[in-house]
Amino acid sequence: MNVKKGITLFSLLLVLTLAVSLGFAPMVQAAVLKQGSTGSLVKTVQQKLKNWGYYTGTVDGIYGSKTVAAVKYFQRTNGLTADGIVGSKTAAALGITLSGSTSTSSTSSTSNSNLYLLSCCVYGEARGESYTGKVAIAAVVLNRVKSSSFPNTISGVIYQTGAFTCVSDGQINMGTNDECTRAAQDALNGWDPTYGSIYYYNPKTATNAWIRSRPVVVTIGNHIFCT
Repeated sequence: MNVKKGITLFSLLLVLTLAVSLGFAPMVQAAVLKQGSTGSLVKTVQQKLKNWGYYTGTVDGIYGSKTVAAVKYFQRTNGLTADGIVGSKTAAALGITLSGSTSTSSTSSTSNSNLYLLSCCVYGEARGESYTGKVAIAAVVLNRVKSSSFPNTISGVIYQTGAFTCVSDGQINMGTNDECTRAAQDALNGWDPTYGSIYYYNPKTATNAWIRSRPVVVTIGNHIFCT
């Protein structure tokens, strides 16, 4: 080996080693959020957890003890290791991508048949509603899955005879979009703006007297949600 080339390679390796050891090397960032982390991504995590009822603290972008507790609560609910750290699996469940991690969560999520079917239902029933209104429709489906009065699967609930207009008129087959998919994922992650409702209707178009007699929980956009 040429002596000058040998010295140059040795110098380069030495510089890289020092950079890594001193924390200056680019792209050597752990793709996790944990206690002590700060920034806009922490705010995103806090806001999502707050929307879904896991977090009651301030959305300040500071990963403190309340955020740790909220993340653990979310992880336990979703069958994840409850360590209070947002790594790749927890990030995927939250619907976010961490810096330095692979961006495969969206692809894997949209390939999930339950998520896709749920998002198609949201699109067919509420594509003209606000984002919260879209999440609400998905939440009703999931509340029915949990209820002993309905089928115990997402497909069973959606395709139950006469349950959803979008199935009766074929709009369930129109597909979906990114917003409806995100709304369905938010509902799957625990956000329920309907507070446990298992029915909903549009008061401008509903003709069924029975549905109008149900106890009203909340009105979101054009839909009344009830039990």
